[in-house]
Amino acid sequence: MIRVVRAKFHGITVTGADLDYHGSITLDPEQCDLAGIRPLEFVDIWNKASGARIQTYVIFGEPGSRACVLNGAAARTCARGDQVIICASAYIHEPALHAIEPVVLTFTPDNQVDQVMRYRVRETERRRFDFALEMGARSAPAERPVNRVDLDAFTSDLRRRGLDDHAIADVVARHLKAVA
Repeated sequence: MIRVVRAKFHGITVTGADLDYHGSITLDPEQCDLAGIRPLEFVDIWNKASGARIQTYVIFGEPGSRACVLNGAAARTCARGDQVIICASAYIHEPALHAIEPVVLTFTPDNQVDQVMRYRVRETERRRFDFALEMGARSAPAERPVNRVDLDAFTSDLRRRGLDDHAIADVVARHLKAVA
């Protein structure tokens, strides 16, 4: 048996860290479904900024939220705004390597899926395990959905959730930059 990549989020931005939560990583179920990541599945998380590497399990947040929230002890490894790689894996028998096609999602800075790719391993004349990356089409900015919000309602909701004025300004600035 060998351990292989089964699904991966590459470059998703951390949207929050909740040290007092009981553990895990909260992700958008729509994005997880696209990659094939399941709730309660263990994943490895690698912080591109700090190099921190951890393992935890996935819980689903709100559909369409584009959430990437580190919870519990995992919250100490990442800060909001860090980009991370999230990797689900599987143990397979080596001959099955030719049959799997892991899905890799890349992300825009506001956690929209930018590109859907697949890893493929095929036996060729050159080698027994020939690796290829199948690149999907990139999302054009005009094709990415734009979430329009009532700014007063949005900031009020953030305040109710305990964010201070500085944090609210940061979230609003990121949102406005994302829709520009």
